[in-house]
Amino acid sequence: MKKYFKGIYILFKLLGESFNFAFSSIRANKMRTFLSLLGVTIGIFSITTVLTMVDALEDNIRAGVSELGGDVIYIQKYPWGGQEDGEYKWWEYAQRPSATYDEYMFLRNHSQLSGEVALICGVGRTVKYNRNTIPRVSILGVTPEWSAIGASFEVSEGRLFSPMEYSSGNNVVVIGHQVREELFAEENPIGKTITIGGIKATVIGTLKKQGNSILTVIDYDNLVSTTLGFIRSFVDLRRGDLEIAVKAKEGVDKEDLKAELSMLMRAQRRLKPVQKDNFALNEMTAITQQLDQVFSIINIVGVIIGGFSVLIGGFGIANIMFVSVKERTNIIGIQKALGAKKYFILTQFLYEAALLAVAGGVIGLLLVYGGTTVISSAMDYPITLSVKNILTGLVGSAVIGIIAGFLPAYSASRLNPVVAINTK
Repeated sequence: MKKYFKGIYILFKLLGESFNFAFSSIRANKMRTFLSLLGVTIGIFSITTVLTMVDALEDNIRAGVSELGGDVIYIQKYPWGGQEDGEYKWWEYAQRPSATYDEYMFLRNHSQLSGEVALICGVGRTVKYNRNTIPRVSILGVTPEWSAIGASFEVSEGRLFSPMEYSSGNNVVVIGHQVREELFAEENPIGKTITIGGIKATVIGTLKKQGNSILTVIDYDNLVSTTLGFIRSFVDLRRGDLEIAVKAKEGVDKEDLKAELSMLMRAQRRLKPVQKDNFALNEMTAITQQLDQVFSIINIVGVIIGGFSVLIGGFGIANIMFVSVKERTNIIGIQKALGAKKYFILTQFLYEAALLAVAGGVIGLLLVYGGTTVISSAMDYPITLSVKNILTGLVGSAVIGIIAGFLPAYSASRLNPVVAINTK
């Protein structure tokens, strides 16, 4: 047992001495150290920046997709990414009829697997308040069930619609954060009257700032939300582009719900068995599956691009290490003459190479962190240097340093002590 602990003690002592030799060499050659660090820093900065930006892009897009709801089926004209015979037949989908109020009521009354069924109608109209005008604002008319399905209706001022307002179609609206800023600035909007396409409406509430994602499905910040009853006053629902959102009951499988909705919609539209569906049943899974494929490819491309930068840094370390071995040949010979083993010399130079690489990696990560902080603050776009990418940068730099330093370290460990001592 004593031998075992003694061996461990000797091993750690040798490792400590190797580290001291490596650190002393790095400190003694500041310019060479700087050049080595520069190559690795650029490499780690490049690969970490690529991975961080890809992660931020993916998180941003998935945030936009998540608002659709994981257990919600959308009945629409166009399928999300659906292809037939290898092509997206948009010209056929454009001929399909939009969802109707009658179909919404039919599904509400006959669907056994749905928890909530909502009808949604979106149009663009000019919104005015006194002299302030916003052209082509999204006006979203919804039925009461929408707030329980997928709406990000978090009120900052005022309130949401009452059951009476939903049923009577009163001229009341809830406005998004950006609409509130552009129309009212510092003025309290609650109770004020705005004009939507020439029709007056009273503001009863404002929504909390949501922020945008690249794939924002509904931009709640630039939205005027109202009831379906009110939107009927300036939109013909028989000709409008409506859609139905259906949320599954607790514990109901989405495939079962889709099968039921398909059957009910075909029955309501009186489609014959040989006729194709003239509607699409869309769900978030269709988008997330495509995103998984796209981002897996982007990540691979990012790693390859960043990998070339790291590789260049590795060549720089290898070159510097060969120079270091040549300069310290006499010292190596003396060490070996005094009994230093091959693994001691090998470890000493590997330590130096790894220390250089990791130091460069840390500087690169600090630069990335600083850049992401500045961008996030300036652009209101969340970019975070994740723990995964930090570990990738540190481990990657250490591995590159060891690989780049192995050949110089191995050649140093194989030197003949007599020849090495006499080398000038």
